Amino acid sequence: MQTHEIRKRFLDHFVKAGHAEVPSASVILDDPNLLFVNAGMVQFVPFFLGARTPPWDRAVSVQKCIRTPDIDEVGITTRHNTFFQMAGNFSFGDYFKRGAIEFAWTLLTNPQDQGGYGFDPEKLWATVYLDDDEAIALWQEVAGLPLERIQRRGKADNYWSMGIPGPCGPSSEIYVDRGPEYGVDGGPEANEDRYIEIWNLVFMQNERGEGTSKEDFEILGPLPRQNIDTGMGVERVACLLQGVDNVYETDLVRPVIDLVASIAPRGYGAGNHDDDVRYRVIADHVRTAAIIIGDGISPGNDGRGYVLRRLLRRVIRSAKLLGIDTPIVGDLMACVRDAMGPSYPELVTDFDRIQRIAVAEETAFNRTLTSGSKLFSDAAGATRTAGSSVLSGTDAFTLHDTYGFPIELTLEMAAESGLSVDEEGFRGLMAEQRQRAKADAAARKHAHADLSAYRELVDAGPTEFTGFDELTSEARILGIFVDGRRVPVVAHGAEAQAADRIELVLDRTPLYAESGGQIADTGTISGTGASGAARAAVADVQKIAKTIWVHRVTVESGEFVEGDTVTAAVDAKWRHGATQGHSGTHMVHAALRQVLGPNAVQAGSLNRPGYLRFDFNWQGALSDDQKTRIEEVTNEAVEADFAVNTFNTELETAKAMGAMALFGENYPDEVRVVEIGGPFSIELCGGTHVHNSAQIGPVTILGESSVGSGVRRVEAYVGLDSFKYLAKERALMAGLASSLKVSSDEVPARVANLVERLRAAEKELDRARLASARAAAGNAAAGAESVGRVRLVAQRMAGGISAADLRSLVGDVRGKLGSDPAVVALIAEGENDTVPYVVAVNPAAQDLGVSANDLVKVLGSAVNGRGGGKADLAQGSGSGASGIDAALAAVRAELGRS
Repeated sequence: MQTHEIRKRFLDHFVKAGHAEVPSASVILDDPNLLFVNAGMVQFVPFFLGARTPPWDRAVSVQKCIRTPDIDEVGITTRHNTFFQMAGNFSFGDYFKRGAIEFAWTLLTNPQDQGGYGFDPEKLWATVYLDDDEAIALWQEVAGLPLERIQRRGKADNYWSMGIPGPCGPSSEIYVDRGPEYGVDGGPEANEDRYIEIWNLVFMQNERGEGTSKEDFEILGPLPRQNIDTGMGVERVACLLQGVDNVYETDLVRPVIDLVASIAPRGYGAGNHDDDVRYRVIADHVRTAAIIIGDGISPGNDGRGYVLRRLLRRVIRSAKLLGIDTPIVGDLMACVRDAMGPSYPELVTDFDRIQRIAVAEETAFNRTLTSGSKLFSDAAGATRTAGSSVLSGTDAFTLHDTYGFPIELTLEMAAESGLSVDEEGFRGLMAEQRQRAKADAAARKHAHADLSAYRELVDAGPTEFTGFDELTSEARILGIFVDGRRVPVVAHGAEAQAADRIELVLDRTPLYAESGGQIADTGTISGTGASGAARAAVADVQKIAKTIWVHRVTVESGEFVEGDTVTAAVDAKWRHGATQGHSGTHMVHAALRQVLGPNAVQAGSLNRPGYLRFDFNWQGALSDDQKTRIEEVTNEAVEADFAVNTFNTELETAKAMGAMALFGENYPDEVRVVEIGGPFSIELCGGTHVHNSAQIGPVTILGESSVGSGVRRVEAYVGLDSFKYLAKERALMAGLASSLKVSSDEVPARVANLVERLRAAEKELDRARLASARAAAGNAAAGAESVGRVRLVAQRMAGGISAADLRSLVGDVRGKLGSDPAVVALIAEGENDTVPYVVAVNPAAQDLGVSANDLVKVLGSAVNGRGGGKADLAQGSGSGASGIDAALAAVRAELGRS
């Protein structure tokens, strides 16, 4: 049975049983606890906690999930994937244990021609929590499972939570016995390779507190109602129903392995365990990468972007270790698209963008491997120079951590160079890094925000936003919150002044709540209550549960009482600037796509009065011509005075019209479309906008920069801020023209000429400085002093001499000292408060046991420096210029002892 059919049967089974089919959420949710969605129930957490009332009593979904804590272990075992599909059925206070067991047993054991999976009931086992006698009785009654195929297990195995404060409860897991060829008898307790878990039924009934492990946490009490949360591993079921040994052999994963095997010089399953692991890493990680990119993430250096980068680099690294030297990621992405497209059509419709981002990362990493090879060669050379055959763990870790150079390649190249690697030292440094990362992650984790105080208001229905049509609205206060607690009244005075946060929830409001890159409106809320006039300044507006507007205010006078009628007003000047910024963002987006093409897709934005910032997917910096053209296209559209039209329509209709949507964003069935100039710009957007494009005013592109691999950022001023910026630039140009006594048009050429003349003068000055230094060094050679058994030149050079100049000078001086034992030590005050120094020792002095590498350390100790080299030449750099004379004296003293 194909995986797509397994998914379909699961959904059909529960839809027929009255469950609402809920689409998979993006793997990226606005949840501070999660890097990625890692369980099927994550999008339902507010319903389990009672913070929100679910729109249905029972639901079913097949959720995209990603788990990344043990990336390094992927492929070593054959049961785990980074990306997997979790099929689940959920009950919110409806059915409980009996219903969950009945639904699961029926689907698993019903014959395939009746819509089930057709598992043999005699091969199914169940585990339950230690004291869950009710579940044991139900398994016997509902499923007919004999007691010997039901096992009790402890908290670590059969009590489920998210690992943080939140919903939890005892669970019952369903296992399939794969037969004696997979291990010993005795059920899941004896062997989880033979008895493989396919479904976990969680009886979600409690709320947990803080804790340090799966077993060490406090049960705070019962949830508002008993719920069901189940998770069936689609890949594991596919493995069993397709009769293959592991998830990598299933129909959605094996095609990737076969593609790689058709290219690699060494095949899969040929008896080489390390190679088989590499094949599995590629198959697993490329699927995960495709899903992550599809949901809007690009490779980066932190957070989700870093995880994506690491996955793709492990794919590329594994391919190279299999002997594949040609680019492969583009073909792998196409293979994933073909295999998974029927279940995830966005992988097909958005394939060009997904492939382009992945291939760009491959190209960048190949450059990293090239530079890493050079760095490895330097480290290997230094190791051999030091007389060692072991590359240090520090060098290996630096190559891996700083330059992204994989340890496996370091080991392979070291062996080719006749070296080994201090793997223990490397692993120790890696362990320290992981420990720091875990500590950082633990510090950031916290319980889900407690929204239960707002639940009554959320359940009552959404706030009516009136701001599209008016800037002032009469409204009623539905709720007042002070530091997260609902109160009946708040008044100006000591108590209000001491509060960190005062919030007013109204039934309707013209003030825009921050979303879609547009920051919130500012304004006022005022009214006349029993105690007289009241006024509050609105500093921020946020959404709770995406439905109610929460106004964060400072009470300036009077008091506000729940139920009062008030007037909410937007700061008109602020709104005008905000609409200019937001509409300007749409215009710049349209101009980017016109100039660069359809692959310049939005990756994020921010707009506020007079300013906009727009991030888009693109490889490489824009040329000056491209930036100029983008600005021209934008302002041509402004001047055209396009009408700005907004309307609501169905999501699919909007997409068919060509409306742009933000990748990774979930949209409702009905969406708002903002159309500027007909086909010029059409986007899904809930923000506020100007009525005509001319109202945006001039748009001035400030610059363009990189904000991560494959993501560029354009910043611009609009309206009056744009005019002020241009006026300042004009004044600057006029000042330069006046100083240079030329017209404004001639300023660039005159400045370029001055810069060229300055560079020439600096070069001439450097030559003069070096000539003077050579003369001084020559004089020093003539006056060399005898110290111990050698002739010594220990000289403080004039300031401004570079390390490269010092290396040249010591060679000159050493050559002038003849064949008698001689040492040259030169030091100077360099640029940027540096103190470069170089030591040269001729062969006769080396025969006496004198080493430049030793002497350079003596110099460095006096000037807070570090350095090294060989016996004949060594150099370093410090930062303590006040210690130069002491450094030279220390060299004399050292030689005097030799």
